[in-house]
Amino acid sequence: VSTQSTGSSGINAEYGEREMSWMADTYKNTIGTTDLNSHACVTGKPIVMGGIHGRTSATGRGVYHSTNIFVEDPEYMEMVGLVPGLSGKTCILQGFGNVGLHTARYFHRAGAKIIGVIEWDGTIYNPSGIDPKALEDWKLEHGTIVGFPGATATEEDLLEAECDILLPCAKEKVITEANAHKIKAKVIAEGANGPITPAADEILIANKQLVIPDIYCNSGGVTVSYFEWLKNLNHVSFGRLTFKYEFDSNKHLLQSVQSSLESRFSGKIPVTPTPEFEAAMGGASEKDIVNSGLSYTMERSGKKIKRSSRSTRTGSGSENGRFCFGPH
Repeated sequence: VSTQSTGSSGINAEYGEREMSWMADTYKNTIGTTDLNSHACVTGKPIVMGGIHGRTSATGRGVYHSTNIFVEDPEYMEMVGLVPGLSGKTCILQGFGNVGLHTARYFHRAGAKIIGVIEWDGTIYNPSGIDPKALEDWKLEHGTIVGFPGATATEEDLLEAECDILLPCAKEKVITEANAHKIKAKVIAEGANGPITPAADEILIANKQLVIPDIYCNSGGVTVSYFEWLKNLNHVSFGRLTFKYEFDSNKHLLQSVQSSLESRFSGKIPVTPTPEFEAAMGGASEKDIVNSGLSYTMERSGKKIKRSSRSTRTGSGSENGRFCFGPH
């Protein structure tokens, strides 16, 4: 894909950093030999090939942010009969690949409880919660989630099990007209592409369940791919131009505070930064900037979606109010 035409191709479930580096290298050494921006032809590349920090976890982080902005909203949670906030919410996850793993990590950190994980070769369940890091370590060692000691294997279809939030992060068309009426989760966040069919969507909406659609929910990956594309076109990493300036500015700030105190009181009054401030004195890293930009983008988009949804419900908007949520 030429960087001078439509833009770049990005990483997905079938391709990883290795494959994207192959594509970038092939383009550069064939039709892109004279293209200054050849590395921008694809995204999801390794850092050494012009990739960007934070891309690997971006889709899962986006699923977390998009879900959190609705779960934190008292109005939406009242509609589905839940208490606002992710803390304490029970979640069932389908798929423990790149998207599912990082989704589980961020939900776990926010205090949610991953009680079930569905994979192609087995399903595990633990009502007390599954530690995503421990499960990741097990899968890396054994190549499967089957046999994980922190949960029990089950033959039950956990898509239909009791939980607060269902996270289909594996493949398309897993919730259809045939099983939508059996879904008990109050919130369904589409981490995969098209996991809910249109017919199933109608059933979930009629049952007053909140559906966060894939076009928004799993857009964290393409958002950070856009950041990577910009980095490749600009030929400079984010934060590089401001590191030294921010460090010097923060140093001068501390010196100014110290001088003010010493002019008011007698004697030397050393002002030392806290560990947190000292760590931040050098300015934001590329990963910090990427995560901040992704968080801001997802939150801003979510607020706009909610405003559109509310205006539709009150009759003042033209969009389909069912785009992002069930209860009317």
